[in-house]
Amino acid sequence: MDKLLVTGPHRLEGTVKVSSAKNATLPILAAALLFETPVRLADIPKLNDVSTMLKLLESMGLKIERSGKDITIDASHVSNLVADYALVKTMRASVLVLGPMLARYGKAKVSLPGGCAIGARPVDIHLSGLEKMGAKIQIEQGYILAECERLQGANLTLSFPSVGATENLMMAAVYADGETIIENAAREPEIVDLANFLIHFGVSVEGAGTSRIRIVGVSPQKKYSAPKPYRVIGDRIEAATFIIAGLMSNSHIKVTGFEPWTLDSVLETLEKMGGKINRLADGVEVLPSGRLKGAVIETAPFPGFPTDVQAQMMALMCLCDGNSVITEQIFENRFMHVPELARMGCKISLKGNAALIEGVEALSGAPVMCTDLRASAALILAALQAKGQSEIQRVYHLDRGYEDLEAKFKGLGAKVERVK
Repeated sequence: MDKLLVTGPHRLEGTVKVSSAKNATLPILAAALLFETPVRLADIPKLNDVSTMLKLLESMGLKIERSGKDITIDASHVSNLVADYALVKTMRASVLVLGPMLARYGKAKVSLPGGCAIGARPVDIHLSGLEKMGAKIQIEQGYILAECERLQGANLTLSFPSVGATENLMMAAVYADGETIIENAAREPEIVDLANFLIHFGVSVEGAGTSRIRIVGVSPQKKYSAPKPYRVIGDRIEAATFIIAGLMSNSHIKVTGFEPWTLDSVLETLEKMGGKINRLADGVEVLPSGRLKGAVIETAPFPGFPTDVQAQMMALMCLCDGNSVITEQIFENRFMHVPELARMGCKISLKGNAALIEGVEALSGAPVMCTDLRASAALILAALQAKGQSEIQRVYHLDRGYEDLEAKFKGLGAKVERVK
């Protein structure tokens, strides 16, 4: 099992380009099930979660060709309408094959999903929406069994703006009979990217990025095709990780390959804390800003502060002047990194879903253990600024969602080594 050895503290310098977004890539891979003509995707990141989704698609009979980081997916002959537990248990996004399978084939058997241990995240919003579209759904022996003659367009109001449910229902609506309207839809940039991918194939989608999405369904026999490969958006969460690293180390770096508007809530928070950030056409420039001041934040669905940046922000706040408070409103178990940060000298106390962070003068290197994907990034950020060497174990969590993170940090001058 791999681990990272990080030696700090160091200033960073240079330019880093983020990879394509994991959270946009996974639903787009699932959407390939909708189309009989080949789907071509450019610059797909080499991540464990992406590999898992591709293995799942291959297990269903899809043919996948790789050319470097470009991928062609042929779903013309799907031979297996079962998403097996052996693959689905490792990644929650696997449930996203449910909507497209049901839309195109009228039948699906999908294992109830697994993934990160940061919260329950039930799929009831996905299932209730599909039932309102005419699907008959049962849960048997840990599997979702769904079938329909043909899904029907419907007016759906989500009880919570779930990203996964919005994505599943958008894909299900592609072949539904009539118009589907999703109210209280998730507004994340990854939703917009899925909509743009569907539009790229000729699907009628309106309103993505707002709380009301409208999709006009067509016959499942309609032949869709796309003239050129689709390029997934840059990873805003990876971008936020590097931006925070730059501010923690009082460095001058550029973070490129993403659209700054996708991080407005994060950038505005960092600027209020004293961070100096210039927005560029394809990223941001982080300027030396000295020691930042504490802040009070609360995670929320987009356009609010993203829960996926909460752990990284906590690492920064540990080295800010004064106290900070983070209230986690999305996932109930997303403070598992707190005991590990404490091993480096961070002062954090928990009360329910709130964390009180007391800024300290310096951190010290220590052996720590990753507990989930974003917690892994927080530990690396803290280790980069801690005096001495830190040993970060269980980095397989990191490999789920960050492509070559240690190589990118080394390119900025950090001392990071991966060892067995």
